[in-house]
Amino acid sequence: MIQKKRVFNLYRVSTKKQVEHIKQADSMDDKLDIPMQKQACHAFIDSRPDWEFYGELAELGVSGFKVSAKDRDAIQVIQQAALDKKFDVLLVFMFDRLGRIDDETPFVLEWFVKHGIEVWSVKEGQQRFDQHVDKLTNYIRFWQASGESEKTSMRTKEGLGLIVQQGYFRGGVAPYGYRLEKRGRLDKRGHEKYEIEIDEDEAAVVRTMFDLYVNRGYGSQRIAGCLTEKVVMTRKGENFTNITIYHILRNIAYTGVLRSGETVSEIFPALQIITPEIFDAAQKLAEQRSRQNDAERRVPLNTTGSSLLSGNVFCGHCGARLIVTTNGKKYIKKDGGATVTPRTRYVCYYKTRHKHKCDGQTGYTVSKLDKIVDEVVRGLFARLNDLPKETIIEERYADKIAESRLALTQAKAALQAHTAEVLEYEAEVIKVIRGESKLNSELLNKLYEEAKANAEESGRRVRQLEETLQSSEQMKSELSKQFADIQTWSDMYDTCDMETKKMILSRICGAVRVSRDYKVEIDLTVTCEQLGLTLPESGGGEHGADESVAKQDKAS
Repeated sequence: MIQKKRVFNLYRVSTKKQVEHIKQADSMDDKLDIPMQKQACHAFIDSRPDWEFYGELAELGVSGFKVSAKDRDAIQVIQQAALDKKFDVLLVFMFDRLGRIDDETPFVLEWFVKHGIEVWSVKEGQQRFDQHVDKLTNYIRFWQASGESEKTSMRTKEGLGLIVQQGYFRGGVAPYGYRLEKRGRLDKRGHEKYEIEIDEDEAAVVRTMFDLYVNRGYGSQRIAGCLTEKVVMTRKGENFTNITIYHILRNIAYTGVLRSGETVSEIFPALQIITPEIFDAAQKLAEQRSRQNDAERRVPLNTTGSSLLSGNVFCGHCGARLIVTTNGKKYIKKDGGATVTPRTRYVCYYKTRHKHKCDGQTGYTVSKLDKIVDEVVRGLFARLNDLPKETIIEERYADKIAESRLALTQAKAALQAHTAEVLEYEAEVIKVIRGESKLNSELLNKLYEEAKANAEESGRRVRQLEETLQSSEQMKSELSKQFADIQTWSDMYDTCDMETKKMILSRICGAVRVSRDYKVEIDLTVTCEQLGLTLPESGGGEHGADESVAKQDKAS
């Protein structure tokens, strides 16, 4: 009687979705599942009279592309069983079930063959190593499989990207401010798909969040407190937290775009809750308020308090930021009583700690300094209505286009260099297979991945710059909008509350520096020469011969 070969089956699924499907199965057979792989392997054993089933093992949620064989428990168990001579044949549905790492998996497969184990695939037959060409074929197969895996991932990403570019929701939970509704659109299987649309009640809350953040200077924590006071709740009936608000303020979806990975659709007006300008303003504000950018911050961390300047006022002598302090000054009344009147000042903290290193004043009265800056800002607004708006926009537009074209030329050169580097490393692979390369496979793979990543990044940069040039008319429109905003601030400035006034001032004045005797220098976020302005020196009014000089910010 012929002794039959003992066969061990290996199954593997890599995605969480597949694992969840297996966990929800009713029977143990289904749980060991991967029904298609298991059924095919058992049928293959039954078709060979000299084989008999010995055992099987399933790996759930293990990526053969990302996880090394030495870190996979199933591979370690099977290798130990092979060393113990417990089976004769290792059977998989396809060889990529053993793994997809192109510079590792071929050698894992060869390890089993060298230890007397036949390795078979239902779809690809037996893998042999009788001749040198077998090794080459084996290596090329897994190199191609690795490429196919990347292509599959890319096709999936591109498919989801195409869905959002067409204005359809890619799936999942709709962001706060939107809801999902069925409108009769069917997928390929005839299932009705959900469409995303604005939920007006929630959208009103989102608009309030952005308004408080951008125009009133509220932080996430303060916005959360404000909503709690007004009994505005989340979908779950809970109070908004500062973390939830933080993420809402950074979600570009509210501008009317849909995203899938790196793919961002065009703006769909029907999905727009806030304008791109408001969203961009919120991102710039968040970046400036970041503790990492504290040295560069020019906006107030909060807008509470009665001081006009907060976050963008500095000592003109040592450059340190001025902070607001309040103390009480006691006045004695004739009848013997006493009252305390608050005294608020901008104080140079560095001066108080290192007097010998700063020759400026320790502090400046808030009301006096605020009045000087207020007069300069009002003078700036008063001159805006007479400016040649179209000429200014044309000049700024031409400068930006020239900058974009130069950057595009540089980006294309970088893309060409990185692409050439990728091709060189791909050619080096053949030398590695032939044993002619000075690079080992691990180093080559690392260099190749780095070069490919650089090429992809350069490609994205080129596409971004090309899109920028193609949207030249939109750039003009944005510049017009910036100018119109300044005129709007002028209209708002006289009637708005202190919180809004602080935020307006933080956009107009990049930095305010004050020196002894209240000599003030202001860096404007708009260029005086381009605006046709020559701001005069202004005195300190009733407080004496103080002067204020407005200085344009060339970087704006």
